[in-house]
Order: sequence, then C-alpha cells, then structure tokens
Amino acid sequence: MAQVPQTLDALAVRTWCGLALRALGRAREEIDAINVYPVADGDTGTNLYLTLESAATAVEAVFDGYGTGAREPSLADAVRAMAHGALIGARGNSGTILAQLLRGMAQVLAEGAPGDASHTGGAGLRLALRHAADSAREAVAHPVEGTVLTVASAAADAAEGAEGDCGSVARAAYEGARAALAATPGQLAVLKRAGVVDAGGSGLVVVLGALVEAFTGEAVRETPRTPEAVFAAVSDAHARMEAASDARARVEAVSDAHARVEPASEAGLCAEGAEADGPAYEVIYLLEAGDEAVARLRERLDALGDSLVVVGGDGLWNVHVHVDDAGAAVEAGIEAGRPYRIRITHFGLGDVHTGGERPPRERAQRAVVAVVPGEGLAGLYTDAGATAVLARPGEPPASGELVQAVRRAHAREVVLLPNDAELRHTAAAAAEQARTEGIRVALIPTRSAVQGIAALAVHAPERRFDEDVVQMTSAAGATRYAEVVVAERQSWTTAGICQAGDVLGLIDGDVAVIGPDVTATAETLLDRMLQAGGELVTLVVGDEAPENVAGHLEARVRESYLAVDTVVYRGGRQGALLLIGVE
Repeated sequence: MAQVPQTLDALAVRTWCGLALRALGRAREEIDAINVYPVADGDTGTNLYLTLESAATAVEAVFDGYGTGAREPSLADAVRAMAHGALIGARGNSGTILAQLLRGMAQVLAEGAPGDASHTGGAGLRLALRHAADSAREAVAHPVEGTVLTVASAAADAAEGAEGDCGSVARAAYEGARAALAATPGQLAVLKRAGVVDAGGSGLVVVLGALVEAFTGEAVRETPRTPEAVFAAVSDAHARMEAASDARARVEAVSDAHARVEPASEAGLCAEGAEADGPAYEVIYLLEAGDEAVARLRERLDALGDSLVVVGGDGLWNVHVHVDDAGAAVEAGIEAGRPYRIRITHFGLGDVHTGGERPPRERAQRAVVAVVPGEGLAGLYTDAGATAVLARPGEPPASGELVQAVRRAHAREVVLLPNDAELRHTAAAAAEQARTEGIRVALIPTRSAVQGIAALAVHAPERRFDEDVVQMTSAAGATRYAEVVVAERQSWTTAGICQAGDVLGLIDGDVAVIGPDVTATAETLLDRMLQAGGELVTLVVGDEAPENVAGHLEARVRESYLAVDTVVYRGGRQGALLLIGVE
C-alpha cells in the first residue's frame, strides 16, 4: 500500500483534492444523468467537477510556489487556497454549495497552530465537517431536506460519533453520507417520481469517498446512482428500517441496500420530475462587497427568485440564483458592490422547468472554440461564429471548462484556440478528453488573441478539416503579437530593470520596451514590429487604455507605413492595456 497521510496537513489536502477530482471525473456523467432537482438541466456532475478542479488547481499553485525544496506549504496555506479556488470556480447550485462546504472546513483547519493535534487529527476533522455542514446550510436562503445539505449534515453527525484518527472519522462521515443519500427519495417527491437519489448529495458522497482514500489508501466501494434499481433498493431499505430495532440497524439497512444496487439505465432521467413554472434564468457572479451590502443583496435576490445561494466572505462572494429577470439580479449585484465573471443561462421553454423533452439538436460539422481575455473580444469571436470562453485576468479557465465549451459547440470537428502560451497544456488536456468522447479536435497553439483573430479570419468550414487547420495555423503563425501592460513590481527584464508603475511593451512574450507613457511606449513597440514588414495591424484596446491611443497609432501607421492597413477592436476588461498584431 502506498504511503498515505495520517494527519491533516497540506499534503493530505493536495492528495484529497486530486483523488476527489479524478473520482468526480469518473462519476460526472452518471451524476449529470440523475440531476432532477432543483432544475433538471443535467449538469450537476459537471458543475461539481469544475468547482473541484478550480480548488485542486489552486492547491497545486501553492505547492508550485514552494518549488522542489524541503519546505512545504502549511495546512492553512493549502486549505485557504482550496477554499478560494472553489469559490472563484464554483458552478451551478451544487457547485456553489460545495464551495461553501470547503470554505467551512478551511475556516476551522486554518485556525490551528502547526502541529496542533486538535486541528490536524480526527478531532479537527470532526470540527471541520460540522462547521462545513452548518455554514453551507446558512448560505442557502431556503434549505430543503433531501438535498446535498441533508447529506452534509448526516456526514457531520456521523463524524461526531466517531473516535480515532482522520481515517476513522472520514470513513464514518462517508458511511453516514451514503445512508443519508439513499434516503433522499423519501424526502423529496421529485426524486421519488424520477426514481433517483439527489445528484448534489451523490457528488458529495464521491468527494467524501476520496477523503477516506486520502487517509487510508483504500478506495471506497462505488455508489450507484441511477434510477429504478436505486429506488427499489431504497424502498426495500425503508421497509427494513421500520422493522429494525435500533438506530444502528436502521442506518445499516439503508447503507447496505445502497451498496448492493447495480446501476440502471440513465435514459430519460433529466426530463422527468422537474418543477413546472420555475424561473427562466440561472444567474451566477463573483461579487466584491462588504457584509452589510451582501445582507441587503440576499433580501433583494430572495424576492426576485429562488435557489438562492450566497457563499464566501472577507469581501469576496459567489452569488447564485434562479430568476425570471436576469437584468434585475445583476443590477442588484452592482448596487451591492462589483460583480464580475457574470454567467447567465437560459433554461429554455418546454425544457427543464416544464418537464418537456428537448428536441435533439443536430451536430454541426465543424466549430471553433477560443479562449478570449475580455468581453469585447468575446463578442467579436462569437459574432464570427466561434464559441468563446472568457478568461479574466489572473483567472485562466481550467481544462474542464474548455471541455464543456467543446461540448457546447456541439460539432463533430472542433478547432481549439487557447490564445495564451500558458494555456497550452490545459488546452491539450481538454482536447484529449474531448477526443475520448468521439469529437475530432485540432489544437492550434495560438499565444495571443490577435493570433486567434488571424486564424478565425481564414477559417472556412466548407474545406476539409485538415486543410482548414493548416490554413488557420499558417495565419496564426504569420501574425507577430505584442501587448502593453503596467509593471506591478520592480523586476529584471530582457529590456533592463523596470519599476512598479512602468509601462512595458512585450513582443512575443518578452519585454522589448520600458517607458513612462502608454501611448509613447505603444508607438515605439509598433515601430519595432513594423520594421520587419507587415500588411495589417490589429489593435485591441482595453478599457483602461488612454482614449487617444488607438487614434494616435492609426495616424502613425497612415503617415509612416503607407501600404499597411489598421483595424481596431474594443477588448473590454482584458488585462493588457493594448494588444497588437502584425500580419
């Protein structure tokens, strides 16, 4: 058996996140298939996976920051990173609740001093699970039994009754969660009608199973989730519970029944049992705001819709709500503070809220999926027919998000444009995953959004796939790229030492110009690029760039480079003040 952590430390958190991510990856489709509450939109497993992937990525980043030396991050470092990653990456109702569960655990585990057994042993894990369940319940405006909240509470209850080390406490929590999950159809009529257990609770059982494996090295038994067989076993378990003489026998009756059921068909689950006449939109956003403003926001959103979950704290929150007026939900966030990473999903008529089946949409032959750094470029790419994935500064998309975008493109062939050199491995992983699902994916290693624009300009779906990819790759490769940014700190660069606040001009990722003024630095940068020739200059102007910079550069090109054309786009909040492409 491989060496496993015996106490809660940073390595245990890292191991748990990795195991949970892989387990959710295996269970994702099955959990999606049983998603009937609160909305039968078939994405709970995917949302949980993306949320956990963001948490795991944040933990890995902490370890990467310590390099390969003898020192490792502290438990507090790891759990805070896990909680923050889950918060900013939370998707959907269940993902948002999972983020709060992880945050609740982190609040307890980060308090103890290094080596404090009350926080790193079984006692600490018991406290963390209890606080996690309680804080998640508090984050939901109107808690409903038979959901992930019930499963989390049952896990905490079972953990409180367990003695021993972290492995023993984790196993007790897992078994308690399994028993509670099996009983969810008896608590929610929509689950009973569909013959399934709760999807969010099922995902939490998977995560707790990974926690057991992290501490013991032993994989837990798989938890079947799908329809008729689960329901039959649960009904049998309920009958045995009524005949059981003590509480332990009642728990074992449900747990054993849940363990022996084999998965059944997943067909038709998501359409059955959905609540009619529900809100039309799901609205999710991150919000920078104070506690008092968030308290007022909860009241406002609660009056607008349902499925309200607000998680987070310390000035950063993740807001999730189902409403009919998506604009009003976003406006409420603007009044409370600064909302960003806003996602609005239309559930559709005759679809998830009505129980009617969606007519199957025919797959397109070919599509383009591209990562873009700002809202303006997202609109540009979308208008050109691409599926855009928005990447905020400092918040690159995870591979799961790119896979989801490939699926959303709904095509037999997909061209993937990462538009960032640092996303190469993430995009490659996403492409590989999509290929296992039968989608033909070509990854063009674009390193900037301006290279992606050049590739998209020559995209021709009527060509053979290989020919199209070659032409797009050639156009991207023939486009030199540059960007203008502001230095955040003093640093050594290829152009000398820069100070915080200096304007930097980068060509192909390397600093080429350091200056005090945005417009002058951009002009010098453009001149250097055009010394090697060019026929077309593409300028993508960010919101924080000076208003006159685009006009000044256009005039410069007209006066000094007579055979060169210029095109200007508005990039929105894209991180860089200016992106430049020269073809």
